[in-house]
Amino acid sequence: MQRPRTSRACLLWAALVLPALTADRLGMNEPRAVWQQLAGVAVLAAAVAVARWRPLAAFALTAVLSLVAASALFTVSYGPALGVFALLLGLRAERVRPALVAFGGVCCLGTARIALFGVDPAPEWVVLTGTLLFGCVFPWLGGRYWRQSRQLTAAGWNRAARLEGEQRVAEERARLRERARIAQDMHDSLGHELSLIALRAGALQVAPDLPDHHRTAAADLRAAAADATDRLHRIIGVLREENEPVSLSPPGETVEQLVTRAAESGLPVRWGKPEGGTAVALEPGGVAERVLYRVVREALTNAARHAPGAEVTVVAAREGGGTTVTVTSERASATPPDSGAPSLPSGSLPSGSLPSASLPSGGTGLQALRAAVTAVGGDFEAGPRGDGFRVWAYVPEQGVAPAVRPTPAPYAPYTHARRRVVLALVAAVAAGVVLVGGGFAWYAYTETHSVLPPAAYAELRLGAAGDELAHVLPDRSVRDAPVDRAPVPPPAGSDCRYYRASGELLVSVDHFRLCFDDEGRLVAKDVIPRVGLSQRPSTDEEFVR
Repeated sequence: MQRPRTSRACLLWAALVLPALTADRLGMNEPRAVWQQLAGVAVLAAAVAVARWRPLAAFALTAVLSLVAASALFTVSYGPALGVFALLLGLRAERVRPALVAFGGVCCLGTARIALFGVDPAPEWVVLTGTLLFGCVFPWLGGRYWRQSRQLTAAGWNRAARLEGEQRVAEERARLRERARIAQDMHDSLGHELSLIALRAGALQVAPDLPDHHRTAAADLRAAAADATDRLHRIIGVLREENEPVSLSPPGETVEQLVTRAAESGLPVRWGKPEGGTAVALEPGGVAERVLYRVVREALTNAARHAPGAEVTVVAAREGGGTTVTVTSERASATPPDSGAPSLPSGSLPSGSLPSASLPSGGTGLQALRAAVTAVGGDFEAGPRGDGFRVWAYVPEQGVAPAVRPTPAPYAPYTHARRRVVLALVAAVAAGVVLVGGGFAWYAYTETHSVLPPAAYAELRLGAAGDELAHVLPDRSVRDAPVDRAPVPPPAGSDCRYYRASGELLVSVDHFRLCFDDEGRLVAKDVIPRVGLSQRPSTDEEFVR
């Protein structure tokens, strides 16, 4: 890991040093001494060395180097390095305030240097603010956005991995719940069927015309059914979670068919008429029919177990915008004999009295039935009633479920941060437009108000007093005149002023130099040619002639 980082740092340093060494040779900067160039290379090397762990220090070193090279901060030699380290500052630094303090410090130092050593402060300050905005703030904001995008990407992958794990857990849990539901349905259905088998075996056992050896076989069959139900309860019933409502899957038959089959198996059960309500046929496949089917099946199974031979009445009615089912069992007419007796004499029990099936409950129990009924908004009651036992359940009409308003998703961790970056970018762009527009307006004003027409320049005579020329000369003079292209040096001790020969903008034009002595008289006038023209020695004599 250390070797690739060192290689990348060396490549970055080489890329930043290249413009620093070639700009002077190409004439893009003012010529500098060799020691100054070597010092700049050393400072860039130090900045690259600390850029990973101290990005603010790297930016500060580059900014100070740029201010030393140019008061307006912008140089071709160190401008690229300034932008790169500003980008790294936004990418690697977590806090915002130190970067803002650094930008403010650079602006203050540049302003002080311009005020103390600047030739034309206003344009230089515009260049300083423009360089600081476009060369520092914009790259820094780009680095901040890049950093947040990387964090968002990492957070997204982490969230995807977490959701994938949660999905696997949810699928496994759903699979287990489905297995438990299937086992519960099988347990309840088989338990009920086994109770009916035991009931029929008990009816066969007390038949008066049954031989003794068949009576013993019927008793064994009834005992085997009871044992099978008990084992089914222990093996499959443990799969059901505590307080889990019973399944509402379609049972395969209606409540009417259930009651009829129980009656055919020997259980004394019948349909009753409701008191004060309206008899109703349960809609097959509906939620109410599914729940009430479970209620009736559990009640019939418990009646066969706890009150064999007792009369059971089932009543279904429409009440209060829903459906009610009541299952009532009366006390048995005689106490059944011990189910384990090997034989029973013919006629020893009254007709209609059946031996106890000794069956456990249907598995879900009354508590699970209560949970199932209340889960669909109904009500459930079970308890002694007179000399018997009553189970009552009410299930309301199950209409279309109301639409659930989606819960708005919470904001992503970096949404607000991204919004702040966008607002900062917009503010920076707006400030840049204002600064650039103001700077160009000032440039256009100063350039157009320092123009001396060539015809007026030709009429100027050496020795003329400055007051006589005031009405001819422009209001402003050129502050950043190309003095290096002047054909001859100005007279010693004179005060020279420079004017543009044309009002064209963004192009190189000829300049006029007028020099005055201490008494304010014109002592020299020269033409400074624009870029690309040969420098002439002096044009004073030409204009004088």
